[in-house]
Amino acid sequence: MGGFSSLGINLPLLVAFLINFAVLFILLKIFLYKPILKMLDERAKKTQEGMELAEATKKEYEQAKAEVQRQIEKGRQEGQTIVAQAVQAGERLKGESREEAVKQAQTIIDRTRAELATERDQLVGRLRKEFVDISIAAAEKVIKETLDKEKHKRLIEETLQQSTALKKS
Repeated sequence: MGGFSSLGINLPLLVAFLINFAVLFILLKIFLYKPILKMLDERAKKTQEGMELAEATKKEYEQAKAEVQRQIEKGRQEGQTIVAQAVQAGERLKGESREEAVKQAQTIIDRTRAELATERDQLVGRLRKEFVDISIAAAEKVIKETLDKEKHKRLIEETLQQSTALKKS
């Protein structure tokens, strides 16, 4: 043992250090290493769960994003359908308004024609009366005597009706 002392190593002290080291190593392994490993395993487990949760959240986000895109597309299509229906309704209303305007114009034309026919008939009646009066006055001047106006009017009316009947035939 003299070789160790020449190197400056005290063997009993070395053995005591080695025993203390072994006891400390065993105590640290039992009391410190296992709890630290357990804590590290729990932390690794929590980290793994967090990663899995993050992955699940990412998948849910992607699904939600896809669903939102589908809803947006569906809304866009419904909007286009509504716009198309509104355009069709507008065209239909425009057509109905046009038809109503044509009907109103035709009604006005028919009413105007009826009024014109009534006025024409009144004018023709007045012209006949004036013609009868002028004819009687002319006949009185020609004959130089007064004729029976009623008889003469009836005679002229009959002549006018016969001439009107001949024109229509």
